[in-house]
Amino acid sequence: MSAAARFAAGDWYAVVGEHVTVLLPTSQRARVAALWDLADAGADADAVLDALLADGLSSLDHFALVAHSDDATRLLVRGAPTASVSTAAGDETVTAAAGTTWSEHVVTGAASIRVTLTGGGAVEHALTPGLARVSVVEFGTPSASASAAPAGPAAPVWTEEQPVLAVVPEPEPEPTPTPEPAAAAPLSFGEPEDDPTTTGDVPVVEEDWDRDGQTMAGPPHADFERPPIPGQEIAPDVVSKPVASLVFSTGDVVSVDRTVLVGRAPEARRFASHDQPHVVTVSSPHQEISSTHLEIRPGAGADHGSAIATDLGSTNGTVLAQPGLDPEELTPGIAVSLIPGAVLDLGDGVTIQVTNP
Repeated sequence: MSAAARFAAGDWYAVVGEHVTVLLPTSQRARVAALWDLADAGADADAVLDALLADGLSSLDHFALVAHSDDATRLLVRGAPTASVSTAAGDETVTAAAGTTWSEHVVTGAASIRVTLTGGGAVEHALTPGLARVSVVEFGTPSASASAAPAGPAAPVWTEEQPVLAVVPEPEPEPTPTPEPAAAAPLSFGEPEDDPTTTGDVPVVEEDWDRDGQTMAGPPHADFERPPIPGQEIAPDVVSKPVASLVFSTGDVVSVDRTVLVGRAPEARRFASHDQPHVVTVSSPHQEISSTHLEIRPGAGADHGSAIATDLGSTNGTVLAQPGLDPEELTPGIAVSLIPGAVLDLGDGVTIQVTNP
């Protein structure tokens, strides 16, 4: 079976290693950190299962475990998860009967395995080693028969009794020539002495700060000029490969390949024209979300390859919940590194889930 894996966003934890994936409900957050250490170190299915059961089975009502080897896939389900297995011999559904410890299957020649935890969303995000919040995961490629295009009509069979008609192709119409665009007037940049701004001076720009009638603006705060983690360099304005994906509760999905600004009416004045950020506007009926509330951008130094979040001095703050950790309120101007599965709560029902890119 192909190692390719995808998922639909949800509430369950997915602990994804190179060979073993464990799926746990939100009530099992305390087990997630220890399992991730093992999975990340390349532990096999037996070692991960021992750690999963270390605190006893009585407190573990629901889980699923999928382990891949060269010649087979080992599948365990307990409680709510349901697995659909597709092989050349046909399709099979794997569930755990009530009162049993778990249901275990060793599958050879599987084309795909789809584990449904809650709901039945489309698996649109790539599942890579790390932590993610999921509702459905799928390994491998779904059966080709389900997506094969219907066969077209059969070609007619000609017999000797049927006359053969000579088909004379119609001549193709002559292409219509495209008129050449009129030559643009040459650009004129003037002479250096024509520059109205002397060297070192900054022209005053009048701007409309109160765009929506709710914004209260003051002088710029120095701490919010690309806030770095102390002692670390600033990441490039735009990176070649996204470091994370942001799944908004509104349904939007944004890649973190540059700075992302989120708010009720976010402003991007301090950015140059060549590195404009992603600007995401969210609704805030109760005015709990500030105009420019939160910044998320690629990290640098020790946080290279990760996304970092900074509250930009919002009125009501931002709450961050990282897998395995207690929720915390972000300190304005202080950047915090995000791990897959983290959830940012901006207020007014707007949340952002951080997933693998």
